[in-house]
Amino acid sequence: MTHQYLLAHDLGTTGNKATLFDVEQGVVKVSTFEAYPTDYSQPGWAEQDPADWERVIWLCTRRLITQSGIEPGSIAAVSFSGHMQGALLVDRQGVPLRSSIIWADQRATAQADYITSIFGSDELYRLTGQRTSPTYTAPKVLWIKEHQPSIYRQAFKVLQPKDYAAFLFSGVFATDYSDASATLLFDLTNRRWALDVINTLGLNSELFPEVYPSTTVIGHVTPQAAAASGLVAGTPVVIGGGDGACATVGAGSVREGEAYAYIGSSSWIAVTSRQPILDPKQRTFTLAHLMPDYYFSLGTMQAAGGAYGWLERLLYPDGNPQALQVMDAQAASIPPGANGLLFLPYLMGERSPYWNPLARGAMVGLTMAHSQPEVSRAVLEGVSFNLRLILDALRTQDIQIGRLLLIGGGAKSPVWRQILADVLELPIWLPALTTEATALGALIAGGVGVGIFPDFNVIDRLIAIREAERPQPAHHQRYAALLDLFKQTYQVLNPIFAELADITNPNLDH
Repeated sequence: MTHQYLLAHDLGTTGNKATLFDVEQGVVKVSTFEAYPTDYSQPGWAEQDPADWERVIWLCTRRLITQSGIEPGSIAAVSFSGHMQGALLVDRQGVPLRSSIIWADQRATAQADYITSIFGSDELYRLTGQRTSPTYTAPKVLWIKEHQPSIYRQAFKVLQPKDYAAFLFSGVFATDYSDASATLLFDLTNRRWALDVINTLGLNSELFPEVYPSTTVIGHVTPQAAAASGLVAGTPVVIGGGDGACATVGAGSVREGEAYAYIGSSSWIAVTSRQPILDPKQRTFTLAHLMPDYYFSLGTMQAAGGAYGWLERLLYPDGNPQALQVMDAQAASIPPGANGLLFLPYLMGERSPYWNPLARGAMVGLTMAHSQPEVSRAVLEGVSFNLRLILDALRTQDIQIGRLLLIGGGAKSPVWRQILADVLELPIWLPALTTEATALGALIAGGVGVGIFPDFNVIDRLIAIREAERPQPAHHQRYAALLDLFKQTYQVLNPIFAELADITNPNLDH
């Protein structure tokens, strides 16, 4: 058999990770990353320039081929992952009409309220698996239609980041079930666009591309893309999936009841199931899995590693390549509870469990005795407390979770892993590829799509997992008390968040 490779691009919030996988050896041969910026031009706004995506996609592809020394013709397929819930409007030629509004953007609160007023929260939740929120694609497109009507009128398709990447390679407009299920416009159980919802909202149904299983070969690398990327024209292009769905596979959550947590810029806890899991309080939501006929239910928070990164920039404004290691060491030197300091990690509003775009971050309990180590530990604990609220929301639905697989950049921190084990009261298990799980999920989708892998269970052969940290019983009582205070602190400050928004942003829709 000819030596074969798979290529995947994972368009994350901070940049693109391109990964080349050696099929014969079952290992990642080369991986590369190239950053791009996010524009936070106004409070609650978050946009990215698709020109940056295109630049780094071509750059990373050429770099992988050069560094690996392989023949481009040995690449059997290229597949994709990307951050979800965005809105990139393009014309008939695929030219972007504006920057992409990304998942973190909260501007469309009035449009989300409008959607709720039409359908009610329960009906839409049962149909789509999602509760109404400005984070989803539907209210973002409505915002563009209302505030930038000329752009809306020119639009031919609405794409997600990985859909745009797939278009750049193939010239085909397409999306997959997982990304479509994060738009608030998708019939989750029947796996098709909810045309009644789209039409009732006054949106053009033709804006939404054909939707396929994640393993679908949607087209082949065009001559133009081959010239830009270094790939061979005709290489199969597999659509792949949204980053949450790809991470689910890459973490090893391919069986019912297997749970994992991801800690990157954002964070979530998810569990795989055969049926959508609907929470009566709508704290969690459900998306389409990469595997046919499977789902994964999860609760997502806005700022996890993003909160720790914010603290790093605050403490080291001139940059320090060892900053995170120093912060981790300092946090480890402080006992559980950060000497009485609580941190609310709501720096970008919040999704699960509160779904409050006006929520804000807070340090509570500061004294003159506190310094950098306490602040560092408080941020790690604050993110962990909110993840515990998400875990509890999933557990109330009779889901038995005995361990937690952990992936993402946060999984590299031993002190954070121990805090998570203690706060969640679960053993933490690490897959071998903690920071490449999302890319691995996309690679497996590509491999299944071109027949290299038989199914998604191949993940068991490709990665090993090990137990990393166990909960320390001595810390349970303290963290239980602090968790109660964490919840109370949010409830007390919640009315103030709304008043702050009125005072500082009087024209903001909410």
